[in-house]
Amino acid sequence: MATVKSIPDITSIEQRQKLLEEIQERVLWLAINMVDYANNVRPNPGGVKVGGHQASSSSVVTLMTHLYFEFMKAGDKISVKPHASPVFHAIQYLLGNLTEEHLKGLRAFHGLQAYPSRTKDPDGVDFSTGSVGLGAVAPNFAWLTEEYVRHHLNKESGVDRRWIALVGDAELDEGNVWEAIADPALFDSKNILWIVDLNRQSLDRIIPGIRVRCWRDMFAANGWRVVDAKYGKKLQAAFNEPNGELLRTAIDEMSNEFYQRLLRVQPSTLREWLPKASRYPRDMERLLGRWNDHDLQDMFRNLGGHDFGMLREAFDQMDLSKGPHVLFAYTLKGWKLPTAGDPQNHSTNLKPYQMEKTRIALGIPEDQKMARLPADSPAGKLCIETAEKLQITKRLKPVTPEMSIPAGFEQAYKGKMSTQQIFGLVLTEISRRVPELAQRLVTISPDVASSTNLGGWINKAGVWSRFPHQELPQDEELRALQWTESPTGQHIELGISENNLFMALGQLGTSFEMNGEMLFPLGTLYDPFVRRGLDAFYYAAYSGGKFIVVATPSGITLGPEGGAHQSEITPSIGVEMPEMDFYEPAFGHELEWIMLSAMEQIRRREHSTYLRLTSKRIDQDIFKMPSTPEAVETLRKQVIRGAYKLIDRSAEPGYGKGYNIVNIMAVGAMAPEAVAASNRLLDEGVFANVFNVTGPGPLYREFQDSVRAAIKEGRGSRPFLADVIGVGERTAPIVTVCDGHPHQLAWLGAALKTETYPLGVTKFGQSGNPWDLYREYGIDADSIMAASFSALGM
Repeated sequence: MATVKSIPDITSIEQRQKLLEEIQERVLWLAINMVDYANNVRPNPGGVKVGGHQASSSSVVTLMTHLYFEFMKAGDKISVKPHASPVFHAIQYLLGNLTEEHLKGLRAFHGLQAYPSRTKDPDGVDFSTGSVGLGAVAPNFAWLTEEYVRHHLNKESGVDRRWIALVGDAELDEGNVWEAIADPALFDSKNILWIVDLNRQSLDRIIPGIRVRCWRDMFAANGWRVVDAKYGKKLQAAFNEPNGELLRTAIDEMSNEFYQRLLRVQPSTLREWLPKASRYPRDMERLLGRWNDHDLQDMFRNLGGHDFGMLREAFDQMDLSKGPHVLFAYTLKGWKLPTAGDPQNHSTNLKPYQMEKTRIALGIPEDQKMARLPADSPAGKLCIETAEKLQITKRLKPVTPEMSIPAGFEQAYKGKMSTQQIFGLVLTEISRRVPELAQRLVTISPDVASSTNLGGWINKAGVWSRFPHQELPQDEELRALQWTESPTGQHIELGISENNLFMALGQLGTSFEMNGEMLFPLGTLYDPFVRRGLDAFYYAAYSGGKFIVVATPSGITLGPEGGAHQSEITPSIGVEMPEMDFYEPAFGHELEWIMLSAMEQIRRREHSTYLRLTSKRIDQDIFKMPSTPEAVETLRKQVIRGAYKLIDRSAEPGYGKGYNIVNIMAVGAMAPEAVAASNRLLDEGVFANVFNVTGPGPLYREFQDSVRAAIKEGRGSRPFLADVIGVGERTAPIVTVCDGHPHQLAWLGAALKTETYPLGVTKFGQSGNPWDLYREYGIDADSIMAASFSALGM
């Protein structure tokens, strides 16, 4: 995979290297200068620290220059480590993809983001980064997504795309990195390249020990090919001197702390301490005597990650078609800056005199502090040629496809059924009735497919495998789940990692933007384990992925499974996740309508959806379907919107003549308890309407919209849920009840401007019969009745 094969002789290689060095110096300057401008030039009335990571940016300048101007080609996708954002934007500026005003807006309102963002930066970021370790693994799952698209949609784009991640070495401390590296779904992946910026520093300190030895073994054990760019050409020439192996051995065996300290000392001190790191100090002294102080220090800092010749050789060793590769590129944090190697340089900004000294050292004219390279210069021409090669300005947004997704199936749901059970039935109906949607529907699970009720779908759609299925003896026992693997299967089974599930969902959910082919990704997991994958869940939503999460079973309703498998805080996660519709339906028709609406949301690239389902069997006859198509459609819209009236007591004799009206607002598994309480309250002379809250997420968003409207338009704006809660009922107190933290619905009192009694689970769960647990945690029918009496002052 040589990157310079078109260059015929050593002279042209040397000339090109000089151009790359000129470009990298301009990139370095632009990167640190935009940070300096943001902190010291741009007005900052509040005096808030802006930041920008000059030292972290400098360590990857050579690597990024080599990638963009030597290695990458049109179609390649790259994830850039969070703290290298200024370098990425500097390169995009040189390629004509940004303006000078963009550079001046780093970390400003509506300006370039602090960390690369797919959805908020203007220059075509491929992968959002920020939370360390997540952006690193995103390209792996993007590769998996493209492989899936090629297998299922006959999409041969003709682009031999490479998926690249530039990773900070401190990011390798994150557990999610190794979860992704080891996931069996990613085994034998191709065209994936990780480049580790091995600068030996994290945020607060020098990374202790020599961790790279362990990291190399871990990558290799998982089938990755390991390549090094450790020492630059100057150091390698020194190693080839007589006794030069003494210098190599000393540096190889140094701790990170010792090496970093020697980076910062004066040349005379370096000459004094290097022999102390050798078993043969006198021989080392004689060896070092061959160089003057300046050359010795320059040579000592000559690492492979800052040497274009060494990088060229390292990249030439790779053949990404034979498996994933990782390049450990040794670098200096603060390279070519006065703060080089300082353990506290992570958030340090150069002082004005240091900036000026650096500008002069890099040869940047004073009147070109924000200038591109001259277009008619050799380096400027290389920038133009690179922009054309990478098709930087030709990134077109794909057109949303037309597709007829029905609003409902008019299925009959009878008897006692759980929403977990109904979920599987709805999937089966989609595969039967909406083939154009079913063709693009992909399910994914971290080894819990059968226990989250994907069995029927898997039996019909099969399990996706990139490898030929090994023929096995026929199983004598007929099994309900037929685990048939093939390249056309539509279910992806991951290892037990919720982080990997959400990372995969995020990339499957951006296939439309990445590959021009829309997928409808649906992931299942146990609801309590949403917590384990929360960082990746947030990342997937922030990056603009559109997908459906089905979390089941949930709550203390899970009963005997106990507190470790019960969930209390997940509803709050669902309600508060931006660009996410959180639903907790109770009945079959609700779930059917919501799932089809969620598919349409994906098609229109609007919101993702989180469904919290339960294994509790609920009498479906509680749900009353209206008799006219118009009324059915009204009810469907209310379900999608988030709430409707399940039990209406307004027709009861004596309703509204006293102060004996209460509104019970229930969600999910609590609907039967709310109905039971309402029936018993009626015997006590209390009129308890029951409102089924199907979607706390969209409903809360509507409340916030109404608050903003009231602020903007005044009190004359339309009341919250005006078409669901009648005028005469709006002043009644409310009791909210959910199998989760009461915070999920407690805000309804503020929305309706009335007294509220929120019931829910505020302690860790335990094993037991669900009805015993309901009573213990105060969400059973008796507790709902007691809260209603209190609300009415009875």
